Amino acid sequence: MSGIEPGTLISRDKLEVHHSKMWYSLLIVLVVVLGAASQLLVLDSKKLALLKSKSAIGSKPDSKRLLLTPLLEEGKVATSRKLARVHGGPFPADILSYSGYFTVDKKYNSNMFFWFFPAENVTYPNAPVVVWLQGGPGGSSMYGLFTELGPYRISEFNETLETIPYAWTKNYSVLFIDNPVGTGFSFTDHEEGFARNETQVGDNLYSLLVQFYTMFPELQDRDLYINGESYAGKYIPAIGYTIYKRNPTADIKINLKGLIIGNGLSDPITSAFHYSDFVFQLGLIDRRTRDEMREIEESGRENIREGNYMDARRNWGNAISMFAMNAHYGHLYNYLYTEEQQVGGDYVAFLRRPDVRKALHVGKAYFQEISGYVYEKLLEDTMQSVKPWVEELLDNDYRIVYYSGQMDIIVGYPMSTLYYESLEFKDAQEYRNAPRKPWYVGDDLAGYSRTGGNFTEVMVRNAGHMVPSDQPEWALNLINKITTGEEF
Repeated sequence: MSGIEPGTLISRDKLEVHHSKMWYSLLIVLVVVLGAASQLLVLDSKKLALLKSKSAIGSKPDSKRLLLTPLLEEGKVATSRKLARVHGGPFPADILSYSGYFTVDKKYNSNMFFWFFPAENVTYPNAPVVVWLQGGPGGSSMYGLFTELGPYRISEFNETLETIPYAWTKNYSVLFIDNPVGTGFSFTDHEEGFARNETQVGDNLYSLLVQFYTMFPELQDRDLYINGESYAGKYIPAIGYTIYKRNPTADIKINLKGLIIGNGLSDPITSAFHYSDFVFQLGLIDRRTRDEMREIEESGRENIREGNYMDARRNWGNAISMFAMNAHYGHLYNYLYTEEQQVGGDYVAFLRRPDVRKALHVGKAYFQEISGYVYEKLLEDTMQSVKPWVEELLDNDYRIVYYSGQMDIIVGYPMSTLYYESLEFKDAQEYRNAPRKPWYVGDDLAGYSRTGGNFTEVMVRNAGHMVPSDQPEWALNLINKITTGEEF
């Protein structure tokens, strides 16, 4: 077989990969093959070592970091809110927000960073709470805040803030979380503080949410929707399932209404090993490359069936890399573009500014666009499925919506439908028999939807992997329909 063999690491220069958008969603397979299991995709060993050297692990005490958990445990809710207010620096006073850290594992001093924006529209007193989780694993949710759905965007010409018209924060209270521990501004003092699986991810997120509602008790009765994209297709079912299991006996009840997952990887055996036919039908590869990719993909599916997740992950990377090399693509988030399209200015440089760090209460924390430690610790998790959790949540009447950008490659819509069709839940047959309906925003055909019971899947036209970036008006309309119960 020609093509890319296991053990090969394709250089970043060879594929002309750029650094910003490429780091943030499905970092595990971007355009490069994972050769040895110890190597980080896209990054060579030197780059990985650099990222890990910058990682917030074993860090020295920093009095400027705002750790809110001790205050909440002492009942000092008002003080915690006062201290967490984001003010000063470049941030406008008319947009209220709070940021800081919640401790989620005292044994290892594991702390997760959050940035919370109460709904700006004060005439909407019952605004739902929306949690946003980025993918990766190891990608910061600050990416979503500054390039997808938050109130700010960095100017392309300088590091000033611009407001955006379709910010979700106008009518929703949005909580951005650097998840898992070690991502973005989040940190831990010990390697054991990093999550190794989705159960641990769910546990840490649950701990954070309980503390969040302790700090903002007036929001506890509001509807909660957990949203995110890409590898958050694992995180979101994990926290949803954890809430479902713990709510009956919990002192603080979490009013979870639904899970909303954009271009999400939840079940790799269906969603991650069918690229060959997809990209062949797009005309991006020839038959020979398609056939070679098919062989690799079948090997990957067999690896998963046998529980050989690291081998499956390697085959996944090999298939993706074969496509990228033969199609000359360095960007797998929109098949119209061979390279990324920049959204706004450099938010990473912005977040590393001293005045910004001070305003966000993160002390001397070094902001990481991608955490090498987080990525590495979740290697074996990559090819495992959260499908059983999704099915159980559907059987217990939680609303779950998956939406996909039409032009995404990395978690392409045709592959996602294989996962949807494989779901077994009480309304599965209703979904499979449901007609596909057009979805309009005004006079524009925004996409198509199918619904069965509490499960809905939506395809968003003219969008890639990051739907809120590519189609901000339609993405906001989609969220509005979900939270109000309006049909597509």
